[in-house]
Amino acid sequence: MHKSVRFYARVARLLAVIGLGLSLALWVGVLERLGRRDLMATRQRLTRWFLARLAGALPFRVQVTGRVPEQPMLWVSNHVSWTDIPLLGAVAPLSFLSKAEVRAWPVAGWLAHKAGTLFIRRGSGDSGLVGQQLARHLGDGRHLLIFPEGTTTDGSLLKTFHSRLLTSAVETQVPVQPVAIRYWRDGQRDEIAPFIGEDDLLSHLLRLLRSDLAEVEIRLLEPVTSQGLTRTELSRKAKSAVQLALFGEVEDEALAA
Repeated sequence: MHKSVRFYARVARLLAVIGLGLSLALWVGVLERLGRRDLMATRQRLTRWFLARLAGALPFRVQVTGRVPEQPMLWVSNHVSWTDIPLLGAVAPLSFLSKAEVRAWPVAGWLAHKAGTLFIRRGSGDSGLVGQQLARHLGDGRHLLIFPEGTTTDGSLLKTFHSRLLTSAVETQVPVQPVAIRYWRDGQRDEIAPFIGEDDLLSHLLRLLRSDLAEVEIRLLEPVTSQGLTRTELSRKAKSAVQLALFGEVEDEALAA
């Protein structure tokens, strides 16, 4: 298929998926107005269904290894791109913790909100409130995924895991599910998928849709028990597992509180 034809076909498919997502989100909004109290389980199921189709509309070939946990866990993953969210969200019914800026994104921010995403403003002092929301979410028996680096990277390194984001797992005694995600292109680290620096969503999306297929590896690692551990110890264990899976080595570094 000619590249320009392939590009427009991908755009058409993506727009169709987004239109479907808007319809689902509107339906959730109607249910909310009708007074349904707890829609989170419904949101998670619909979100997984939608994200699986969104992931299928992106130019990736995905391989998932490891076992999806049956019991509720706090999933922690390295963070390379906004595409991590649909790719990981297609694996299991999840809710996400995201930076507040995403809430302002056109269409995507509204969809994320309707999907039950929790938003946090960096440096705003609301981490305590968000921590309570995370603990409540886990305590209700639902999977939750966070990116404890707090930012994206180009995939060549793993940044500090901010241990305060794992406090909820310690408080609720919920295990942690470490996840390692990696993007490959022609046998090398993919330089198109990372969403870093001053890049904007639309420009990045168009570059992706014009590119050839890339390979994505998602590895669900051995869960880490939170019982008897401090949040710093739990963060260190989770990061070490992801570091080993991505780079075959473990770094010894101080973790942020």
